[in-house]
Amino acid sequence: MAKENKAQVVMIAAITALCILGDSMLYVVLPTHWQEAGLTSLWEVGALLSINRFIRVPLNPIVSRLYRKLSHRKGIILAILLSAMATASYGISGFWFLLLMRAIWGIAWTFLKLGAYFFILDISADENRGHYMGIYNGIFRLGSLVGMLAGGIIADIFGMKAVSFVFAGITLSALFLVYYSVYPSAGPTTPLATAAPPATYPLKLTNVWKDSQIIWMLLTGFLVTMLYQGAFTSTLSHLIDLRQTQQMAAHVMIASASLAGIIQAIRWGWEPWLAPWFGRKSDHWGRRPVLIIALLAASVLFALINTGVPFGIWIAIIFGVQLTATVLTTVVDAVAGDVASQTTVKTSIMTAYSIVTDLGSAVGAVSVYLIASAINIEVYYWGAALLLLLLAFKWAAALRKA
Repeated sequence: MAKENKAQVVMIAAITALCILGDSMLYVVLPTHWQEAGLTSLWEVGALLSINRFIRVPLNPIVSRLYRKLSHRKGIILAILLSAMATASYGISGFWFLLLMRAIWGIAWTFLKLGAYFFILDISADENRGHYMGIYNGIFRLGSLVGMLAGGIIADIFGMKAVSFVFAGITLSALFLVYYSVYPSAGPTTPLATAAPPATYPLKLTNVWKDSQIIWMLLTGFLVTMLYQGAFTSTLSHLIDLRQTQQMAAHVMIASASLAGIIQAIRWGWEPWLAPWFGRKSDHWGRRPVLIIALLAASVLFALINTGVPFGIWIAIIFGVQLTATVLTTVVDAVAGDVASQTTVKTSIMTAYSIVTDLGSAVGAVSVYLIASAINIEVYYWGAALLLLLLAFKWAAALRKA
């Protein structure tokens, strides 16, 4: 049974990987190819990279209910078709058209993400939840590896239209995986709230917002996704562009989209191994100690982004930030699963978690470009370092009280 469950996690992660190719490509390509996309200012870049997250906020509870009636197969097929359509559209210029297509991508991702969360929560226990979350996060991010690495290079050589159409075709190939997958072919999702809960306290939905453990879990998820998936991912190529302009001679500068794609791809390359490893360690050592150490390290590294160190050392700092992203994404997802599993409203808790993480990544992408345009991007990263430090102190205080 354990092998079958693990195989299902691997399959849904592989399907997700193929669906996120276009989205991942856009994060490294759009900040430097925005004029090719028919945009007129950087704030439009932030809007396009965040609208899909904003649209997912009201969609999460709707899709959660739909999954109680739809089979997994139908939900996944719909997500694949929408993903391919959105990816192909990135080769067509025009802000308002691209805004609509990014919203459609938000619908596709909601079906993919919630389906995976519900499934992993349903089949896991405290002693293996971190491992399963790590497997899923690690494998599906291989799609980000290909999207950012190949996408950045192809776009720099052939342009956005070529890479968009190629990736759309690859995304459609995920339809073949559906028919070899156990998970998507299952029947309608059983509402997790009705399953027999391994609850240590039967928290009711009416009391959710009174529970400090749930509030801090949701706030942590919001801030981590805001700073990493929202701000850092969407500005990496822009940061590299600024740093090279300041420090590098023109004849030795590397195309920023390509370099950002390589850096992101290296992270997605280590995710299938490091994410499950950190997940297992958090299963054994406890979530909070691992979370606190990662938050402290992240705070220091975000602050160092603003320092005037040599370019090679600065790139090493960026890789350090990427490593903390792997740890925090896996551990915070597992913390959310732990908290939800202790209640009688698991579906509601995980839906709320999905909402706040989507909102966080959307706010991050918009806010970082607004602040960069109005003041400068360094202000945002100093603020990010402070937020991560305060969050680490809060979790450390909670650990001492436990």
